[in-house]
Amino acid sequence: MSRIHILMYHRVGHFPQRMPSHRAQICHLPRFKAQMAMLRYCGYSVVSLDDAAAALRGKKTLPPKPVVLTFDDAYVDFLEQAAPVLQAHGYPATVYAVAGLLGKTSEWVTPEGLVPAPLMSAAQLREIHAMGFTVGSHTVSHPRLVQMDTPRIAEELTASKRMLEDVLGAPVDHFCYPYGSHDMRAVEAAAAAGYVTGTTCQRAVATPADDLLTLPRKAVSQGNTAFGVLWKLLTKNTSKQAALRRPVHA
Repeated sequence: MSRIHILMYHRVGHFPQRMPSHRAQICHLPRFKAQMAMLRYCGYSVVSLDDAAAALRGKKTLPPKPVVLTFDDAYVDFLEQAAPVLQAHGYPATVYAVAGLLGKTSEWVTPEGLVPAPLMSAAQLREIHAMGFTVGSHTVSHPRLVQMDTPRIAEELTASKRMLEDVLGAPVDHFCYPYGSHDMRAVEAAAAAGYVTGTTCQRAVATPADDLLTLPRKAVSQGNTAFGVLWKLLTKNTSKQAALRRPVHA
């Protein structure tokens, strides 16, 4: 049975040593480099989200100890800091972009008292796509979907897919729920929009028992060393909260 670890990153770069309010959203570049080296040293195989989805559907065999790397929000520092490290290792990754805020900043963090950070522009998304990285959708405006009415949920998912496909000139098959916020309406909207996968913030390893539109991930944050990430891969293989699943006939 395929068991696939999906790691969740946000920002990668150089940050003040103590940023407690940003802990879940940042990874220091030296630690990121060490984490990527650890994956290779410990025999993990970094695979694309496309290959992971195919394996979870029983249509592909993956190499041993597969890991998927995902990056939420499409910050500029992915291009400037993370991408060179990933390219040096030959690792694929998926970057989830907020379609309505390309070239702007992560303005959704302002109510939380955080400082918005630059997001990649359309040209920069095309650049990372040309490098071989996968671009997925993170809605149009980064809302908490469970707080929205059903038509707005559908619009956030379908419009963001269309907008990003126009930017890239390529299909956008993968979706990430902002804040991990989702309910059955959001999952059904993702299915209706034509996404192949949807990733959440549920902390578990992905298996064929999971709905592809509610895949779990393991977050990497400021305090995680390479050993800390290895510990996440060796433990926390089940989520305490039951994941949503669409009916089999869907």
